[in-house]
Amino acid sequence: MKTLTVLRHAKSSWDDAVARDFDRPLNARGQRAAVTVGRHMRGDGLTFDHVVASPAVRIVETVEQIETGYGSALAPAWDRRIYLASASTLLDVIHELPDGADSALLIGHNPGLEDLVLMLVPDRLGDQLRDSVEEKFPTAALAVITFDTSDWAAIRSDTGTLVRFVRPRDLDPALGPEQ
Repeated sequence: MKTLTVLRHAKSSWDDAVARDFDRPLNARGQRAAVTVGRHMRGDGLTFDHVVASPAVRIVETVEQIETGYGSALAPAWDRRIYLASASTLLDVIHELPDGADSALLIGHNPGLEDLVLMLVPDRLGDQLRDSVEEKFPTAALAVITFDTSDWAAIRSDTGTLVRFVRPRDLDPALGPEQ
């Protein structure tokens, strides 16, 4: 059994004048959401044998805030391919995860992450978790997918089971959509 947790970066700031999208930082709401999600991860007992993340500034800052709430370091392997990657590129990254890792955390960007979850989890009538992902995979959202395999390279479309989907607003209504 392999477990993949997919985490989208927290809300970034469009107010900061940065030359490149890659350099966009988190805003204050995003920082709060990331700490809250980190606390939730700790409370749910989520652990990871391997963490891989985009090196974009908003991801680096998300990791720092998640660690604050989680209470320990995630120590991600930074992989430039994840920055604004498509679902197929993200699947390539998954296929290269270490064999000894049974639980991995992938931290990245939309629309690739949402597309990845929808690609890996079959569309079944009445699957409310998947329907929620399809509706929107917001910033700092977390999806946990299990696979009945012992080999990351064997993961294909429609082979996963979405067991958890958590949005910041599920943990604190104040972190919901802005009015």
